[in-house]
Amino acid sequence: MSKPLALVIGASRGLGLLIADELLGHGYEVVITARDAAELDRAAAQLTSGRRDVQVHPRVCDARDREALTTLIDDVDETYGGIDTMIYVAGVIQAGPAESMGMAQFDEAMETMGMGPVVATLAVLPHLRRRGKGRIGVVTSIGGMVAPPHLLPYATAKFAAVGFTDGLAAELAGTGITATTVIPGLMRTGSHGRAQFAGDAATEFAWFAPAASLPLLSIDAGRAARRIVDGVLAGRPNVVLTPLAWLGIRVRGMAPGLTTRAMGLAVRLLPDAPSDQATGTVPGEAARTGLQPATARFVQRLSVLGDRAARRNNERPVA
Repeated sequence: MSKPLALVIGASRGLGLLIADELLGHGYEVVITARDAAELDRAAAQLTSGRRDVQVHPRVCDARDREALTTLIDDVDETYGGIDTMIYVAGVIQAGPAESMGMAQFDEAMETMGMGPVVATLAVLPHLRRRGKGRIGVVTSIGGMVAPPHLLPYATAKFAAVGFTDGLAAELAGTGITATTVIPGLMRTGSHGRAQFAGDAATEFAWFAPAASLPLLSIDAGRAARRIVDGVLAGRPNVVLTPLAWLGIRVRGMAPGLTTRAMGLAVRLLPDAPSDQATGTVPGEAARTGLQPATARFVQRLSVLGDRAARRNNERPVA
């Protein structure tokens, strides 16, 4: 008997890699995609290491390329006998004040996390409809429910993804196909080194890296992946991770104006944009080098769990 097939878009590292690992544990044959071929090969080797009778197929694809993404989904469905489950994880994080963000940052965020799930879903739906069943999951964010400070392109795209996937779930009612909106809070994936930072990049990194690493603020990414896969395969309309995410959603629902004012206060505590700096970002590992030695040591201590996760989850760049 053939295994069911799962397609995980954005799975070469971090949360996508862990979701692919969970799907293998559920008996799936898995196709993983990402932009970087070498990174994908390392991910496939990690997923299959020490395992027998697992099938992982790396496929290079830029989720921002609509034609390439559509073509890939059609080809995967035909080549491997039909997609049963698709989980869209691909994302980018750009942290910094709004004044330091240009159209390039908004375009990248929207094409990756706003339009990417739409393109992928419209491509996979005809195949699922022919079989009368299937599972679709889109990883959004608490940042798509409550706009966090200094993450405006990210929030813009994630709000779009939440609206699309929630509406999609309603549109698919009674078809045998389900759509799950995944709403994580902060997770210890190790992504802070790959995130992009604008404005005073070093200072932005200094708050972001600990926030994405400390246990009281973030959830273990492996635990998050298990809950995500369980929820998507069960066909749940939404999966909300972390108590802080639940709290944020409820506070926003009951007091939207108060929530926005609170976020405004948080913005005032974060660094302003340098007055003479053009828009643009630098990766986290580069931003880290701009910290003063004492600050760097302090941030490293607070981010130790995130750094360990980066090593486990293929998040460390290879020279």
